[in-house]
This record gives sequence, structure tokens and C-alpha cells, in this order.
Amino acid sequence: MARVLILSSYVAASRVGGGAQALALARLGIEPVLVPTVVFGRHPGHGPPGGAALEPALFEAVLGGVEAAGAFTSLEAVITGHFSSAAQVAAAAAALERVRAASPAVTVIVDPIMGDADEGLYIREPVAEAIAAELVPTADIVAPNAWELGRLTELDVTDPASAVAAARALGKPTLVSSVRAGGDIGVVYVLAAEAWFARHAEAAAAPKGTGDLLTAIFAAGLVQALAPGEALAIAVGAVADAVALAAGQDELPIARFPTALGRSAAVTLEAL
Repeated sequence: MARVLILSSYVAASRVGGGAQALALARLGIEPVLVPTVVFGRHPGHGPPGGAALEPALFEAVLGGVEAAGAFTSLEAVITGHFSSAAQVAAAAAALERVRAASPAVTVIVDPIMGDADEGLYIREPVAEAIAAELVPTADIVAPNAWELGRLTELDVTDPASAVAAARALGKPTLVSSVRAGGDIGVVYVLAAEAWFARHAEAAAAPKGTGDLLTAIFAAGLVQALAPGEALAIAVGAVADAVALAAGQDELPIARFPTALGRSAAVTLEAL
């Protein structure tokens, strides 16, 4: 069984962050190893979340236990997501060096969770700076939303063409979510010599966690050796279908997390 390490949040009653990603991967037959950066009861956007961030020493100790169990030697991919402190970021960056030594073929996907167009920066500035300086350069794939890519590159990202330009300026394979085109919304995936845009009709409302689900399903597609464009279309389709089934509710429906990878009819894929 393929194994993916997740360094992100665990939120018990909300389908967001690393907890949602672990569920999505497990349903696809991929073993998730989740090292939480926070343990919350619910999403902070719904009110006081309960719980707390892991102290950096505790976060490092959990990573050490995972490493001692031999899990660093058999990883197909790593996903990094939410961090609560610059010290956590530093610990994650150090762990990634050890992961690469133990699993040289691993794919590291860094989702630089910092903010969005509606709220701006919603983590502390030192944490955002640490993610940009210490994690983004180590990534094989960077997975920002359009606002985060703009922050990383100091370029406006407003449509597919500007997303491609900013990703090329970043100089990394980049999975850019929340890219709008007319009445559609979608995701641009940019490699050195090619790029794709997977789009669907924008819903009136979407629950939290769609970016987390996107990254997990895209990672699963790469683990299963799908072509990049196909992995993109499948991941975007899985999110579109989940949002449609949520029907305006606050939580992603677990029942709509796929158990096999297949393309949704809701998504159009085009080369850029």
C-alpha cells in the first residue's frame, strides 16, 4: 500500500485540513500518516475551535516517532499544509531533508496555507515568511490558491494566463486553485513547458476544505502514476462533485470522497 505523510491540521468535527486529507487518501487505498500541527474540535471559522496548536517540541517528537517507526523509508509523497508557528515550519523543513534521504523518489507537495482573496493573510506574518523561505524552495510541487501565488510572486493572479505567468516566475511546478474564467472557477497546473486548466461552473457557496481535498486527490493521482493533466481533471472533478452534494452546507460530505479515481462530467480540461 502506498503511503503519504501529511503535516497539517487535525480538526475533529470539520472536514478540513490534514484530517480530511487522511480520510480522502484512505478511501482511495493509500495509507495516510498524519502528524498534526494543531488539534481542534471544529473549524475556527465556525467559532471558538477548542484545542490548541502543538508546541514545536511536541510536533518534533511526533515526527521523531514516525521516523523511528521506519515510515520515512516508504513514502510516495508528503503533503504540507497548515502551520501555526515558524518553529513548526523549521521542524517540518528539517524532517523533509530526512524524508528525502530515506525515500529519494518521494514527491513533496507544499500547500502554502496563508490566506485568501476574501480574508487576506490569516496566519501570522512570521509563519507566512517561514513557509515562503523554508518550505516552498524544498517543494517538488507548490499548491497555492491564486491569492497565495500572488503573495509569493508579487504578481497579480486574476485569470488562467496570469496564473501561468506567476507560476513560471515562481519556478516550480505549481497547482493554482481558485482561478476564475467567466462564470467558471478551476485550477491551473503549470510545468516548465506545459500547462492545463480544469474548470467547472462556480457554485454559489462552497464549504471549507475544498483546497485540502483538491491537494489530496491530486497527490493520489500522482501516486497512481496518472498523467499530470488527468490527475488535475480528476482532482478538480472530485471537488466539484463534493461541493455540489454539499448543497450550500458548511461541511464537505465524506460520502462523496471518491473510492476510485475517475473523471467527473462536470469538469472541462484544456491546455494553456
